Amino acid sequence: MENLLLFFAVLLITSILLSKISDKFGIPSLIIFLGVGMLAGSDGLLGVNFDDQAIAQNVGMLALIFILYAGGLDTDFAAIKPIFGRGLALATLGVFLTALAIAPVAKYLLDFTWAEAFLLGSIISSTDAAAVFAILRAKKISLRNSIVPLLELESGSNDPMAIFLTMTIIQMISLNSTPSVSEWAITLVKQFGIGIAMGYLFGVALPAIFNRLRLKSWGLYPVFSIAWILLLYTLCFKIGGNGYLAVYIAGIFINKKEFSHKKNLVGFHDGIAWTCK
Repeated sequence: MENLLLFFAVLLITSILLSKISDKFGIPSLIIFLGVGMLAGSDGLLGVNFDDQAIAQNVGMLALIFILYAGGLDTDFAAIKPIFGRGLALATLGVFLTALAIAPVAKYLLDFTWAEAFLLGSIISSTDAAAVFAILRAKKISLRNSIVPLLELESGSNDPMAIFLTMTIIQMISLNSTPSVSEWAITLVKQFGIGIAMGYLFGVALPAIFNRLRLKSWGLYPVFSIAWILLLYTLCFKIGGNGYLAVYIAGIFINKKEFSHKKNLVGFHDGIAWTCK
């Protein structure tokens, strides 16, 4: 256990120090972190062998929850309101069209079946929320015509669509069956409808709860927030909604209201999201 803790401590400190290079030269920090991971991996200098798919999936799921939540907390509702329709179209239809465009290339260049080709397209169809948030905010990029909030909204809300497509294709391949268009559409509307509704309810409720609780220690607010967002994701998943979309929407509406120790809470979740990246 001591060796494992030493490894993670050194890895985190190294990543934080390397982030200074990212800020100075404009290199996305994710590229640097990928390089560090490759050096630490089974074929790298440290030779750490990691091939547990279940742990990787669970850790990735948890990390994505907090990355999307922090992205929502950093999103200005007033800025995205005018472009909400365009952002939603890019995050849904845009992701679907991207997957469709990639599928023929994968089929004919990589000799995949159509199902495998569309699976690959679905996996890589969404922009990376962590990369977009980090680049836009670290470099303070100024773009015209509300492009920045549009990119933030699209990158923060497109993962649910990509995950939905990926899971659908995996089920098709596993069960060797193709759902009808109506079944597919009903499932999509159900997942997104429940996700948006629950995200809104939990997002509106949390500031009101904080303002009523008036906790004496500010350190309890982040703890409550972590439990609240995990509760949201789990309940949304249990009733058939898209939990990833729910946590992002919740973050947006939590940021819309003022409440005790809001600045500290947002900063805490920014740190958690950075670690998860």
